[in-house]
Amino acid sequence: MNLPDKIITQIFRSPKEEGMYLYVKKDEGLSRVPEELLTRFGTPQPAMVLVLTPEKKLARASAEKVIESLESRGYYLQLPPLDELDSDMLKLRTHNSKLAGH
Repeated sequence: MNLPDKIITQIFRSPKEEGMYLYVKKDEGLSRVPEELLTRFGTPQPAMVLVLTPEKKLARASAEKVIESLESRGYYLQLPPLDELDSDMLKLRTHNSKLAGH
């Protein structure tokens, strides 16, 4: 996939889950985000606008991976790190990863 040199992204914060963020292309907004994801995410709260380039350093994701997801899916969902998840979420994530491994 040939990635663009830069993408202007809008980043939204989830009101339901601390540390969960949704990246979208600013010019597309939330139009390509599945309704089910928006329901689970909660009403998106604008956090920032960012010019994203493949070389950009991000705290919890590779900029290249975010750009690839924006191009192919229309959004990128950043989940909180495992150490910040509460025990119920950790159990669910562990259970789901075991199921996916079979």
